[in-house]
Amino acid sequence: MKEKIHPCLWFDGQAKAAADYYCSIFPNSRIITDSAIVVNFELNGEYFMALNGGKEFKFNEAVSFVIPCKDQEEIDYYWNNLIADGGEEGNCGWCKDKFGLSWQIVPTILSELMKDPEKSQGVLQAFLKMKKFEIEKLINV
Repeated sequence: MKEKIHPCLWFDGQAKAAADYYCSIFPNSRIITDSAIVVNFELNGEYFMALNGGKEFKFNEAVSFVIPCKDQEEIDYYWNNLIADGGEEGNCGWCKDKFGLSWQIVPTILSELMKDPEKSQGVLQAFLKMKKFEIEKLINV
């Protein structure tokens, strides 16, 4: 079997705490292995590695994880959980969790709305003013 490509997330001694945190938010998630240096875990069935690498590197917006959401309830769930306990709201559906990792919480309907030539500019202007996406406002542009 060919191994899949997977992310390795660099933490400053918080790999286990981060893996536990993410596993508590995402369905179908679990810790696979846990050592002092590396924690392997799955989020919604996708494999991740967390490394206790030290203070040398920090997360930034150059890398983010996209969470496609089918409805406002799902957007609210991920947004509220990921910004809790020290996370930060960003613009246009972006946020950072308490570890500084960036997430894009995006409604799945967005691509359909952006394909509509009559609505796309209005949708774009609406979501550029948003922090958390609000589906109802996007649909009713």
